[in-house]
Amino acid sequence: MIQNRSSPAKINLFLHITGRRADGFHELFSLMTKISLADDMEFTFQGRDIQVTCDHPDVPEGKTNLAHQAAALFFSSCENLAQPIPMAGVLIHIRKHIPVGGGLGGGSSNAATVLKVLNERYGRPFSLEALLKMGLGLGADVPFFLFGGPALATGVGEKLIRTPDLGLTYLVLCNPGIPVPTVRVFTEYDFCLTTPEKYTIKSVSDALLQGEGIDIRQCLHNDLEGSSFRLYPEIRSTKEEMERLLQRPVTMSGSGSTLFALFSGWENAKQGYECLCRRWLDKDKRFFLTALQNG
Repeated sequence: MIQNRSSPAKINLFLHITGRRADGFHELFSLMTKISLADDMEFTFQGRDIQVTCDHPDVPEGKTNLAHQAAALFFSSCENLAQPIPMAGVLIHIRKHIPVGGGLGGGSSNAATVLKVLNERYGRPFSLEALLKMGLGLGADVPFFLFGGPALATGVGEKLIRTPDLGLTYLVLCNPGIPVPTVRVFTEYDFCLTTPEKYTIKSVSDALLQGEGIDIRQCLHNDLEGSSFRLYPEIRSTKEEMERLLQRPVTMSGSGSTLFALFSGWENAKQGYECLCRRWLDKDKRFFLTALQNG
């Protein structure tokens, strides 16, 4: 039996670092939403082992792949059920469209998709709460992809509050072709260089949760841009050139390196996308024309 699933990317519309915990992890406040850019995943249920393959040369196919780890965690968790479920093997093939190391959560999304597919396959033995706990053990972004819909994230990203739908907004993404190691960006983060936000965290949170329809374009911000730009100056120069060409704010997603701009209309977004493609025709940059996903 074969199942095909879409594994969507995400963006951080804003990301504020609010503190550092005793264990070294950073506390954050972020508005996250899925976008229509997605990997394709194929599940074949056969044999007795877990196998993961991928068409991208930079994605590991063994036990270090998050999709493999998610499947192993699911099956091991099933062994602890009051009524154990007979397990079979699974072959997972990933067709990569989401840039690797681009701050769009591709690996985390793949892991969350594995947990959801296997839970459905075996009759939903785990509640959403249990899956969220499994997901957090795999990575801070995994619970978001299990949660569904746009969400305010706090803690290390695992404390999620569903927000009202953000409406139909289009995006132009640019991946500069620089894989950015998340751990290094957080390590280099300097609290002294945090940019004072125009909206306080409480006012943004209250407005979103009360459905007041804030202008998201006025809230775009990412505290991690400073450390990413210091480590990789090309990301900064790409952002500045994008803002000049598109005549609108450009923000980095997650720890980078993917940059995005928002558009209210499809035609304007398409024109912006085509403009960037012409500007960097002979470079290693990748461009995507996509949209927010509210579901």
